[in-house]
Amino acid sequence: MSSLIEVESASSEPLYNIGVVSRITNLSMATLRAWERRYDFPTSERTAGGHRLYSEKDVLRLRWVKSRIAEGMQTAQAIHALQHQEQTGQLILTETTAIELTSSHNQPSLHLNVVQERLIDSLINKNLQDADLILGDALAVSSPDDIILDVIGPAISKIGDAWEVGKINISTEHLATNYLRQRLLMWMLSGPPTRMMNPILMACGPDEWHEGSLLVLGSLLRRRRWPVAYLGQSVPLDDLAEFVRSLKPSLLILVAMTEESGQKLIEWPKFMPEVEESGRPIVGYGGRIFSLHPEWRLKMKGLFLGNSFKEGLETIERLL
Repeated sequence: MSSLIEVESASSEPLYNIGVVSRITNLSMATLRAWERRYDFPTSERTAGGHRLYSEKDVLRLRWVKSRIAEGMQTAQAIHALQHQEQTGQLILTETTAIELTSSHNQPSLHLNVVQERLIDSLINKNLQDADLILGDALAVSSPDDIILDVIGPAISKIGDAWEVGKINISTEHLATNYLRQRLLMWMLSGPPTRMMNPILMACGPDEWHEGSLLVLGSLLRRRRWPVAYLGQSVPLDDLAEFVRSLKPSLLILVAMTEESGQKLIEWPKFMPEVEESGRPIVGYGGRIFSLHPEWRLKMKGLFLGNSFKEGLETIERLL
């Protein structure tokens, strides 16, 4: 097979099932089904049993569309552009496109950075319908895990920073943050079946109202089939101690972002001396105060989870 194949010379014979095409294109089977349902693209053949079959030409067309999306186009725009160029005879698809896509698959940040910027802009401009479309298109080509890590997590942080420096008012910050918070809670509640084990208990420290990082981490853990019991904002330590004794979690994760909350959180052993003595459950912690000021880690009992979500995930999964 030549290294450059024009789409006209590519075979139109339906040969590949959806699983094979998913592996070839790095598009999930859910995405392939969604594109056919929403955009009638590509129009796959069916076996006698109703299973989708794709041709070599279909694979090249899918790769071309994925490449345009990676450059910042919305899914519908990319498909329309493909169809327009096919109709006008201007389109040449080659295996070079596939090689470029394969090499860029391990560098999703370009596409996701564009998505992140567009999402933040739509939320700051209070355009929630636009935000829905942006996330919907992004989810057609990226996994929820990538969206959580590279779009929503950074967006929460940047929106908070914009409020702190006076670029947006508190109402806009609340609107944007709650929009993202609802998506994270949805993923936390609708993840795949969990492992058979006691849940990971997650809580913000006393008077800690910034739960974005905890939500991101909880959503990612739930996506990886770890059971999560999420308590959220500002949990008093006496209530938390009672909850720990009742639930017997496999791991306790605590978060503090501010100095005020961190000062209260470091007192947790006074409320749970049996946990400190036995080391069960393991206590992991994180948050801005511990990341920006490493000396605070000397005051805090437990295991620092890391300076990023990826570090935190690796540490937690290693512990479990």
